[in-house]
Parts: sequence; structure tokens; C-alpha cells
Amino acid sequence: MLLTGTEGLKALTTAYTTGQALPGFVAYNLETVQGIVAAAEANPGHPVLLQAGSSPFKHAGREPLMRLALDAAAHSDAPLGVHLDHSRDLDEITACLEAGYTSVMVDGSHLPFADNIALTREAVRRARDHGAWVEAELGALAGDEDVSTNAHTSATTMTDPLQAAEFVAETGVDALAVAVGNVHGFTAAPVRLDLDRLGAIRAAAPVPLVLHGASGLPEEQLLGALARGVAKVNVNAELRRAYLQAVSDRLPTALPGSDAVGLWSAGRDAVALAAARIITQLTRASGPSGV
Repeated sequence: MLLTGTEGLKALTTAYTTGQALPGFVAYNLETVQGIVAAAEANPGHPVLLQAGSSPFKHAGREPLMRLALDAAAHSDAPLGVHLDHSRDLDEITACLEAGYTSVMVDGSHLPFADNIALTREAVRRARDHGAWVEAELGALAGDEDVSTNAHTSATTMTDPLQAAEFVAETGVDALAVAVGNVHGFTAAPVRLDLDRLGAIRAAAPVPLVLHGASGLPEEQLLGALARGVAKVNVNAELRRAYLQAVSDRLPTALPGSDAVGLWSAGRDAVALAAARIITQLTRASGPSGV
């Protein structure tokens, strides 16, 4: 079931007030879309965001992946939103909104503060015309969205709570992605979030917060983030690793008979298992967040 933008925003705000989080799973191809949908169907009642965004478009093409994600959500019994992740292009945002995306993320984190506000404000205006909700980003995350690079964070690029308050007030965004020590991809040493900074952001900018780069994050860190206003958690690298590991394990038996279907199925099923585990982790009731 493809959620409307209003339904998706309600799910986000409900997660925010109950100390839970919506999982935002990045999809690159048919098998990852199918795996994410299967995980959502195995956990009825927990909305999931299927993220077919700017980076995966480079691999699959915008129109094919966009249609694949929307059709998969529409033909599923599970409550699924389709979300545009990390877009810096207003034309791309408009195209996805016109196609039926229920939410979009405009990423102006690379821009000067005033320019980020201007870009985000325009994205919000366009999204409102289509009944969609908007996530934006303030602060810069280290690492590559598509490849784990053992990135390291810097305090100078973290989100400033006072700027966050101004940014939310000036743009009218529905959710804010923050940089509080999180990085894209896996790292050799466990990531430590600046939970004090996260709490200060939550106090200054009372909108649902978004944590990118959550793959491999220690559970106590993740739960600490949920208790401080994080209501959407993006997962990409963890699903990629599950897919590639399953394909690698299946390859020796698949090659002799050219069993491509068995290979792809193994990858799809691994994504479903990994995503289902994360859904359970993020939707475990923790009560109203008040830390």
C-alpha cells in the first residue's frame, strides 16, 4: 500500500512522539526493492520508507527505478512510502513528486547556510503542491553513500543547534537530517554519536530528526539517538553488505549451472532478513522520548 504524503508524515510524527523511528531503506535494483518490500510485509503495521534516490538513479536510471519502487509499494499490503534520498536537483525533486513520491530529501548540506535555506524553501514549496513531506540536511556527513570508505567525522562539520533552529523556522521542513558523528558506510572503529549535541538540536528545533549513516551503529548509540528525537533512520551499507555476502556465498554453486536466478534470489532474501531485523530494532516500543 503506497502511503499518501499525509499518512507518511503522520507515521513520522507518531514515531517521533513514541521514541521509535521509521526505517529508510535504500534500493538500487529489483532484488533490493523486493527484499525491502518482503521485510515490510513480514512486519505488518510498521511503515517503511523505500528510498529510490539520486545515487541509485545513476545505476538503474531514474525512470525505471522510480516506477519500480512506486509499483512495488502500490501492490504490497504493507504500508510503504517512496522517498527521494539525497537530491540536490530541484528538477529531479519535481519529477519524483509528479510521479507520486510521498516524501523527498533535499540535500543542500554542501551549500553555504543561506543558500541551503533558499534551496530547501523552494523544495518545500514544490512538495506542498503535491502533498508530500520534506526532509532536509544541515551539517555534513563524511563518507560515500554507495561505498564504505572507513570515513572519519569532524566536529567542524557537525550540525549546530542554533543554526538548526533558524533553518527549520526559515524553511518549514518536516524533518531534519543531522550530523552528530554519524558517517556513511562502515568504519573500523565503532561510531560514537555526540548525543549531547543531538539533544540540544532536538530542544532547539522541535521537528523529527533523521540519522543517516546508521549501518553498523552500536545498539546503545542507536537507542540513545531515538530517545533524542531521531524518528527516521537511513540504512544502506548494511543491506548492500548482506546482498553481496549472500551472492558471494552462492556464486560457487551458481556458476557451474549458470544459475543466475538462484544467485539473485539469495541476494534478495538476505536483504529481506537484514531489513526485517532493523525494522524490529527501530520499532521496539520505548515510550515517549524525553531525554
